[in-house]
Amino acid sequence: MADKQVMLTEEGYNKLVEKLNYLKSVKRIEIAQRLKAAIALGDLSENSEYDDAKNEQAFLEGEIQDLTAKIRNSHIIKAGAGDVVQMGSKVTVKDIEFGDEETFMLVGSTEADPDEGKISNESPLGQALLGQKSGSVIDVHAPAGIIKYEILDIKG
Repeated sequence: MADKQVMLTEEGYNKLVEKLNYLKSVKRIEIAQRLKAAIALGDLSENSEYDDAKNEQAFLEGEIQDLTAKIRNSHIIKAGAGDVVQMGSKVTVKDIEFGDEETFMLVGSTEADPDEGKISNESPLGQALLGQKSGSVIDVHAPAGIIKYEILDIKG
């Protein structure tokens, strides 16, 4: 089965590569040193330090494999100039009911972080925004009900 393509901005891709390098070059060494120290304590059958270090090592290796797969299957998003919302677009919307304005960047699910204004193309709002033009009014089907937004501005 083919791995799922991971949509990332260049910044998101660089963060994943940086994290992977840190895990491989720093965390692996730290855990190896913990294992060595735990082994030096003797009897491994009742050594909780050893067990903890082995569990942390297994978790770390799983995280390294996950990041490696995401990087290998990544597709860098480059938003082009245009008047249509696409991956990588920065979109300013207005909640029609309350008048609140917010600006979001449309990114892949791996990179989504609403606190940083990055929403996933797979989220209800992200799905509703894709392919829309400035001035459009969209209905977003959210758990709280249908929310109407007007698209005020689109930047590539």
